Amino acid sequence: MEAAASMCLGPPTGSGAGVGSTAVIATTVVTTVALISLARRTLRPEKRAVIPGPLTTTLPKLSDAARSEIPYQPDTFPGARDVVTPYGNIRVYEFGPEDGRKVLFLHGISTSCMTLKSIAMPLAEKGCRVMLFDLFGRGFTDAPADVPYDTRLFVTQILLVLASSSLPWTGDNGLSIIGYSLGGGIAANFAATFPHMVESLVLLAPSGLIRPENFGRASRLVFMSGLVPERLLAWLTKRRLRHPIASSVSKKVRKSVSDATAAAAAPQTPLHSEAKRKEDYVDVAVQEAVDPVEEEDVAAAPPTPFERQVLSYVHWALDLHHGFVQAFMSTIRHGPLMEQHAYWRQLARRKPGTTAVVLARDDSLIQKDDYAEDALPLLGGGDNVFWRVVPGSHNFPFTHAAEALEQIYEFWGME
Repeated sequence: MEAAASMCLGPPTGSGAGVGSTAVIATTVVTTVALISLARRTLRPEKRAVIPGPLTTTLPKLSDAARSEIPYQPDTFPGARDVVTPYGNIRVYEFGPEDGRKVLFLHGISTSCMTLKSIAMPLAEKGCRVMLFDLFGRGFTDAPADVPYDTRLFVTQILLVLASSSLPWTGDNGLSIIGYSLGGGIAANFAATFPHMVESLVLLAPSGLIRPENFGRASRLVFMSGLVPERLLAWLTKRRLRHPIASSVSKKVRKSVSDATAAAAAPQTPLHSEAKRKEDYVDVAVQEAVDPVEEEDVAAAPPTPFERQVLSYVHWALDLHHGFVQAFMSTIRHGPLMEQHAYWRQLARRKPGTTAVVLARDDSLIQKDDYAEDALPLLGGGDNVFWRVVPGSHNFPFTHAAEALEQIYEFWGME
């Protein structure tokens, strides 16, 4: 009887092992899910609708002395205002005679509208009504975080800025536009979309038709494939921006984001050597800030005071504009940098003599020969377009502003 009872009450053979195995499996699953969730939170950026800019996050915390040292001051231009929009606040400046030619300025991918000061201020002094603003994620403008930084976003931003003025800017032949670098690509697409609104279009080293093959395959893979987690890519991009902008070394010896990524996996891969032969996407930002200096050019002039100021601003933005790097990366992916042929083809329909393209002789990013071959035919040829080449590199609007202004004066028939 005792044996029988023992047999009835005892656990079946192997049941303890089964319970133990189930517990191990459950623990493994929970741990794996937790680690995956932690990795996603660590490597993927937090999703927010708007990332506030430094005007509301950083400046209020600074002492008067610290505020005075900011390389891009909130009162750099007269007529400042902050425009509240569903995409965040936009910093806008508008000044000059109210009855003058209305001129809208669009700046580049990594800077603020301060880079166009040496052109905007003289035009205002000559009687133009000028308007400048910081693109989303730059300067003192907030950064929308849940939309791509593409033509649709930038065109919408322009319309929001124009609508914020007490003066009419949007009627037939309502304004002229001067766009530099990325701003030139945006300006071209805006003018193609609203041809009746833009009386005169001036494109200074404009993006839009940069040949994709001018960027290395490694750089395209890193930025475009989605294989690199966003936070890791943001860290690499920030590090990449800070180093070459600080040293202003030759593109031949710069280390790119793709270099850093490839080296982490296989230090001497073919990707490493190729990245030295091609532009990196981050070179778009570097060359807006400072002229590239060839390693062998020991006699090259040092950066000008204003170039140093622009460099300081980029460093400041990297540290204190929390949406800057995300905005930059999204613009690289979605902005009008390359393959905008459909928009440019529409510009050929503009009235002859109302479109100007000004390129720099030594610009290795927006190459004058490439654009003469690719862009000029799309725009209707030399009889349709005011086409000029001036001294300098990609940042000529502030290193050679006088030469750029001469072309604009000639184009507009100004004394």
